[in-house]
Amino acid sequence: MASLKRSADSDPFAANISSKVYVRSTKSGKVQKIVREVYLRQDIPCSSRLCQACLRTAPRDAAGRLAPFVLSEAPAGTSAYPQGHYLVPDTNIFLTAMDLFEQSSAFYDVVVLQTVLEELRNRSLPLYNRLVSLTKSDEKRFYVFFNEFRLETHVARLEGESVNDRNDRAVRRAVAWYSQHLARTGAKKVPAVVMLSNDRDNLRKAKEEGIPASSLRDYVSQLKDGESLLDMVPDTEDQDDASSKDRRPGQPLYPEYFSMSKMMTGVKNGLLHQGIFNVSPYNYLEGSIRVPAFPKPLLILGRENINRAIDGDVVVVEVLPKDQWKEPSTRVIEEEAITQNENPDAEEAAGSIVSEKERKALQEEVRRTHSKTTEGHAQPTARVVGVVKRNWRQYVGHIDQSSVSQSAQQGRKQDAVFVLPMDRKIPKIRLRTRQVAELLGKRIVVAIDAWDRSSRHPIGHLVRSLGELETKAAETEALLLEYDVQYRPFPKTVLDCLPKEGHDWRVPQSLDDPGWRGREDLRHLLICSIDPVGCQDIDDALHSRPLPNGNFEVGVHIADVSHFVRPNTAMDAEASIRGTTVYMVDKRIDMLPMLLGTDLCSLKPYVERFAFSVLWELTPDADVVNVRFTKSVIKSREAFSYEQAQLRVDDHSQQDDLTKSIRILMALSRKLKQKRLDAGALSLSSPEVKVQMESETSDPIDVKTKEHLDTMSLVEEFMLLANVSVARRIYEAFPQTALLRRHGAPPKTNFDELANQLRVKRDLDLSVESSRALADSLDACVDPKEPFFNILVRIMATRCMMAAEYFCAGTQAYPEFRHYGLASEIYTHFTSPIRRYADLVAHRQLAAAIGYEAMHPAERSRGRLEAVCKNINVRHRNAQLAGRASIAYYVGQALKGKAAEEDGYVIKVFSNGFVVLVPKFGIEALIRLRDLAEPEPAAEYDAETYTLRTSGSREVAIEVFQKVRVRVTDHKDEATGKRGVKMELLNTY
Repeated sequence: MASLKRSADSDPFAANISSKVYVRSTKSGKVQKIVREVYLRQDIPCSSRLCQACLRTAPRDAAGRLAPFVLSEAPAGTSAYPQGHYLVPDTNIFLTAMDLFEQSSAFYDVVVLQTVLEELRNRSLPLYNRLVSLTKSDEKRFYVFFNEFRLETHVARLEGESVNDRNDRAVRRAVAWYSQHLARTGAKKVPAVVMLSNDRDNLRKAKEEGIPASSLRDYVSQLKDGESLLDMVPDTEDQDDASSKDRRPGQPLYPEYFSMSKMMTGVKNGLLHQGIFNVSPYNYLEGSIRVPAFPKPLLILGRENINRAIDGDVVVVEVLPKDQWKEPSTRVIEEEAITQNENPDAEEAAGSIVSEKERKALQEEVRRTHSKTTEGHAQPTARVVGVVKRNWRQYVGHIDQSSVSQSAQQGRKQDAVFVLPMDRKIPKIRLRTRQVAELLGKRIVVAIDAWDRSSRHPIGHLVRSLGELETKAAETEALLLEYDVQYRPFPKTVLDCLPKEGHDWRVPQSLDDPGWRGREDLRHLLICSIDPVGCQDIDDALHSRPLPNGNFEVGVHIADVSHFVRPNTAMDAEASIRGTTVYMVDKRIDMLPMLLGTDLCSLKPYVERFAFSVLWELTPDADVVNVRFTKSVIKSREAFSYEQAQLRVDDHSQQDDLTKSIRILMALSRKLKQKRLDAGALSLSSPEVKVQMESETSDPIDVKTKEHLDTMSLVEEFMLLANVSVARRIYEAFPQTALLRRHGAPPKTNFDELANQLRVKRDLDLSVESSRALADSLDACVDPKEPFFNILVRIMATRCMMAAEYFCAGTQAYPEFRHYGLASEIYTHFTSPIRRYADLVAHRQLAAAIGYEAMHPAERSRGRLEAVCKNINVRHRNAQLAGRASIAYYVGQALKGKAAEEDGYVIKVFSNGFVVLVPKFGIEALIRLRDLAEPEPAAEYDAETYTLRTSGSREVAIEVFQKVRVRVTDHKDEATGKRGVKMELLNTY
């Protein structure tokens, strides 16, 4: 932006202009000077209802309205501030203690500085969104003060001053101004304006400048119910150096992390490697990390080498010398069994990083693995030398009873206990709390604050209690929190975006209405939807009809959600954060408000609806002659369930036009599927079950395996065809920003174990040279004596795959667009915009591609779309995991008090146990040697043949792929507190 060529003398406002000069090089090599100017004002209000001056001078909108003042004229007082007070937190307070500000018992009348809000947005978008929600709450009275634009509070960065020091100074300047400004109101009781910070240097400078300031812990201790809130204060003194300094006394147990510059230099030079740390679900002392330089994951074995990394952290590792390379563990090692009865109060005095029990467990593992020849099977091993980015989140768990002292169960003094997370991959967390007695037997939410070198376990603080273990409400909320599902009610700002007519909204009758602009009238077509039983959010509908030339017209009609959810609105922002609808057994967590999802957008029968239609001309052999896209108005003739549609197709007495239309679709879908399979598309499998609920109580009563019907394939094939067609069109129009979905070819090493198992146990070859080769070899994996064997192999092959992901077209080369599983060169998601944000973006891009409406400026940014892809990839994965966890929980509930004898299949064998999959319930469970008999039988494990043989008190031979008979009962896992299933081996076949 060009600098103004006016002097301060000629313009009275020029003194209120702050200029910042940037220098950059252009592509041609020239140096360009850029001047950014901020116009500073004196009419930005303090928003205190005590201040008459701001009421007179505050700006008004075009209608002459004044924004309501937020801060109370009589704010709450504390022992230190009996006259009442307003709070001004710095960024780190919000970063570490947002849960406290959301409490209803305290933290009202808070000034959120523009400096703090912008820094929070850069450092944590989820926390930023939570804070924005608080600023929109009428009850909490949070006010955003634009300190960077007010003349008296604007702070220019000094030469040599760090950004952090400049922001701290801006916070102190704003607090000082507020205090002086309110003192001039003449109020009888002038509230104190208190800066909250855990930065010792910032607090020291505030004290020197005479500014009221407090650490979070000191402030909370003054509150009326401070005793209970103190448990929620993060266990850290100075958040600025929490990750780099050892603040706690005691002998360091873990190796010191490398500096960030040393790590980045090492990664750049290829001496170190960066990736995401993953913990084994069966051995808490074993992790792995995938890096480009090695075909197989690097193994990280033992507490010292893991070096405080937690599942999901982005870490840097150093590969160990070749003579230290090892095989992956063949032994199940569970943290709760090894570390039970540890004393949390002895953490600071811990003398060794590895406990005696852990040492014995590792020695036993070494003895077992070296009893057989391991030549040629060793994998590269590594050690963690630093953490680039922590993936810490809030964790759900319960207090380990064995860590609670007798006095802690009775008194109110602060005691240390261990929390056992629901997720077995997360280490137990040391917690200090005054509420041990109240929290025992409860589901609780905790956050990790730090993990110092001198502490064997991470240290955290209490966020809140969810309720008693095993109650339906607590367990369901626990699952939602565990998988970070956004389940809070839609805020008022989102609901305000809904059509004012509510459920009375109708498609306009007049074709001249703006709603009909550019839309095709398809109400005459015989359109129907086919969905699961009870589906209310109907995204898609179909039609077909013969054409005079012998070909067929086929249409896929998708709910026109983009008509109601406009870009850059509160509803759009909320949908982009949620990313997807989450389907649990007993509830649905919607991406969009119910008015849209189950009514106005849903393609319900007998009513007119806006749609986005894809129309093809197909030959009788299902070859595409042409395709076109149009916004439309449709009127579905019927909403079928898969079962109803199947019965109708199979009933030859039904010869009406709608049924004939479905039969045409069925015939064409079979040909489309065959074309995909011929091209190398994979037919994979996963155990799918449906939990039947009692209608009145919503209690689970039975578990059924889902039956696959031809009508399911019918819908699937045309949705796939629509997604491919749309992907091509939006990529053609927007080669840099088209939102697409890819499925990477899995590394061949992913299949090494499964291929070896098939070769050793069944003399079958698994070829992974291409998706076509894999598809053919999976087809050949059959056992004439066991029909389920092929499905079992497909289930196991699915677990070797890479996860599909959304991406922005400009970030990948075209060959990388390929969807491996579908054998398609290009693919996107378009057909479910009610429940997936990716589809909504694709709708907007397609509308722009066909010239229906221009792309909104907010949708043109590749950087923004990349951020959207990153979020929806996580949300999509979490939704799948939450849905599966919900099924597992309800299967356990359905079996409560019952015992079922079922067939199962061994899918994994360890040296001290084996994992069995029971298809009927879609679940798997670990059967340990100690579960087979008392005392635990001796055993020999042959890693070469995947066989475990026991002797002594019970003799059995277990091998991978083996069919077994098990008794399935409900069981509460003492480690996770979750009720699931327990399997008991009855006999082998």
